[in-house]
Amino acid sequence: MTEQILAKPFLDVLRGQRELVPPIWMMRQAGRYLPEYREVRAKAGGFLDLCFTPEFATEVTLQPIRRFNFDAAIIFSDILVIPYALGRAVRFEVGEGPRLDPLDTPDKIATLKPDADFSKLEPVFEALRRVRAELAPKIALIGFCGAPWTVATYMVAGQGTPDQAPARMLAYRHPEAFATIIDALVENSIEYLVGQLKAGADVLQIFDTWAGVLPPREFQRWSIEPTRRIVMGVRARVPDAKIIGFPRGAGALLPAYVDATGVDAVSIDWAAEPSLIRERVQSKVAVQGNLDPLALIAGGTALDRAIDDVLENYGRGRLIFNLGHGILPETPIAHVEQMIRRVRDYRS
Repeated sequence: MTEQILAKPFLDVLRGQRELVPPIWMMRQAGRYLPEYREVRAKAGGFLDLCFTPEFATEVTLQPIRRFNFDAAIIFSDILVIPYALGRAVRFEVGEGPRLDPLDTPDKIATLKPDADFSKLEPVFEALRRVRAELAPKIALIGFCGAPWTVATYMVAGQGTPDQAPARMLAYRHPEAFATIIDALVENSIEYLVGQLKAGADVLQIFDTWAGVLPPREFQRWSIEPTRRIVMGVRARVPDAKIIGFPRGAGALLPAYVDATGVDAVSIDWAAEPSLIRERVQSKVAVQGNLDPLALIAGGTALDRAIDDVLENYGRGRLIFNLGHGILPETPIAHVEQMIRRVRDYRS
């Protein structure tokens, strides 16, 4: 085993080791709360231009590492790059989020290409290579994709919706047609994730942001099973691939997700029930989370209490300290610094 492998506490947790001081990073850590990010974002123009210009994507990926010395960097990209590579029109409206041409009927779904054009995603792979070359050996590099269910919800509705009812309704009414979308996303996500590992990613995360809107039967079919297929597909080609799952809002369904998918760790949101996680999840895999992003905005003693709760609940097991979802744009940088100090002063 090389010194470089030994020097990554983030990866050590995924390999089965408990760290006395949990490694720490934040979802969306490269984002609008940082003035240096806003400066690069203004230069880039459109959001996809930022994602697909390796120079810009590399810079914003590294910004939070330079400022906070996190234990992991996550490549700057978006979960909707797979639909883009599948030939779907993807655009981002300022203040409104993503917009796609909806696949909301079986006839429209029949027009979906089964195979992505991965040349469109070469800028992501190039950014990964550049970031890996600049990162200190001890800092892990995370690649990622959106889970098929979550990506499909945007493809069906053409945008985000409060409860993803369009995709849920289509899956009920036309399950075979909906499965066509899921199958295309599974196969192309495997290829995309393997490409990220080859480009320098140390670990992968699968974001299922909208998993929590699904009832148990549909959660099994549309969240667990596609994720299981992705994990198996990636490991068929990279047997030691480390993979984190994030079925946000899964709650009591998390143990079943962990058992079935084979992930090495699972992210938990801030509403997770601690005893359930400790007894039925953290006893099997590492956990990542789960500070409320609003507590990070609040700061002060409220933030200290929230940090201590996470550490007291999960610090005796394998823990990667993170938020329960992404950092919000209005978060004060001083509060991030407060969080990092308190976590790194912790000794379990």
